[in-house]
Amino acid sequence: MDEKKILARITVNPKIFSGKPIIRGRRLAVEHVLGMLAAGDTVETLLIGYPWLEPEDVQACLLY
Repeated sequence: MDEKKILARITVNPKIFSGKPIIRGRRLAVEHVLGMLAAGDTVETLLIGYPWLEPEDVQACLLY
C-alpha cells in the first residue's frame, strides 16, 4: 500500500477533538496512538485494545 493511501486513514474533522487528526473518523487521536507507542505499548496491544484498529492505521499514525 502506498504512502498516500495509508495517510488517507487519518482524517481531520473540526467537530471531533477540536480538529485534531484522528483515525478514520473514529474518536482515537493520532497523538494518543503515538503516545501509547512511545510509552512502550506494542502494535499488538493497540490492536487488542481497539478491535476495530488495523495495523495500517498504526502505520498511518507513524507516517503522519
